[in-house]
Amino acid sequence: MKNRLLIPLLLAASVVGCRTPHLAASFTGADGEVRLICLDPGHFHASLLQKNALAELSDTVRVYAPEGEEVEQYLAAVASYNGRAEEPTSWREVVYTGPDYLERMVGERAGDLVVLAGNNRKKTGYILASVKAGYHVLSDKPLAVCREDFDTLRAAYAEAHRRGVWICDLMTERYDALNVLTRNLMHDAELFGDLLPGSADDPSISMRSIHHFFKSVSGRPLIRPAWYYDVEQQGEGIADVTTHLIDLVFWQCFPENPVRYETDVEVLAASHWPTAVRAEDFRLSTGVEPFPPYLEKYLRDGVLEVMANGRILFRVKGVHVGMEVVWNWSSPNGEDAFSAVMRGSRASIEVVQDETTGNVKSLYVLAAGGADPAQTLTALRRRVAALQPDYPGLRVVETDIPGRFLVDLPVAARPGHEVHFGQVAERFLRSIRTGEMPAWEEANTLAKYYITTMAVEQARTASPE
Repeated sequence: MKNRLLIPLLLAASVVGCRTPHLAASFTGADGEVRLICLDPGHFHASLLQKNALAELSDTVRVYAPEGEEVEQYLAAVASYNGRAEEPTSWREVVYTGPDYLERMVGERAGDLVVLAGNNRKKTGYILASVKAGYHVLSDKPLAVCREDFDTLRAAYAEAHRRGVWICDLMTERYDALNVLTRNLMHDAELFGDLLPGSADDPSISMRSIHHFFKSVSGRPLIRPAWYYDVEQQGEGIADVTTHLIDLVFWQCFPENPVRYETDVEVLAASHWPTAVRAEDFRLSTGVEPFPPYLEKYLRDGVLEVMANGRILFRVKGVHVGMEVVWNWSSPNGEDAFSAVMRGSRASIEVVQDETTGNVKSLYVLAAGGADPAQTLTALRRRVAALQPDYPGLRVVETDIPGRFLVDLPVAARPGHEVHFGQVAERFLRSIRTGEMPAWEEANTLAKYYITTMAVEQARTASPE
């Protein structure tokens, strides 16, 4: 195992794939030379990519979308970035709205990079159409929500190879500071040891993510489109949020090592259950009443049942992984919650974000049973000391639980979630400019969506919870 994994590994892999551009333009790295297209923006993540200026991007952005509130909300968000007092942006949005928006985008070829964040049922078809037209694609997750989508995604990657363009899944969690630290600690053999294989009854990796339909983003109540509550359009919970969790498992446990769905993964079990959404809550979240006709089949006694919750048990490269995603209506403190455990032969790593940590994401190292806590502490202090130049303020704090140590990084030293969108974009723009991308990205993306779409199928045929 590598003994030192620092931030540069986020930005470059030891093995890269190279392609000769065909329809895709060649870039020099000059300011403003990459022309951005925003296609059918239906999720607030579309605007977050423009929250801050990126030197490589032209200020002129082409927008192709159907008429409606979704594109208007996107344009309003971009306008707010242009009009803010501190570090205003200068985006110029050239907008086309009409029923033939996709055909218009393909035919005009007025850009280089298509950004997707919206209705997930349309997304895979958008990806395929974009790469066929010679566009690079940067897409919000999930790229696929059902087995049909997975097959289309495979076809899109094959087409991207032929056209000399790239597809990038917007995996922001790789840029979270605690996730980077977790990856680093896991690959310190003296501290963590070897990743245990676990079993179906006792997975060596467990993750639980809790989210809320009603929340605030950038200080404002988040208005969701009505289709967000239709699992055929948005996707089930285990086809959506778990994409980030699975990506973290691959990225943290097997760095620069491709995970292939054909040979390296097996979905062992999956289940799901609904979140109840009342009519008045639905109106508060979407501004729509009554429930649209396409949601009527999910109504039970006037209450909408959204299949947003689920569990997955899978095996990857011999390691058993258990995941659970939960969507509640709202949170009393307005915060989501998260927990994860990765078990090694010498120590376990725990990530906790809940009321016990004041809703601050926190990282712990726990000495394994039979291990000497003093040796764990010594190894941890050595590793943290090596990391401190890159993470000012990083320290080890002993807790009240013997053998459990807090790896404390000040919140001020952690860029927020919204910042990570720009970081992903910067990395992808570098791949577009150089014609290089880590060779494992495509394999890992396909393996991830193989797991999620297979899990949805299994959950729908399993006994209800």
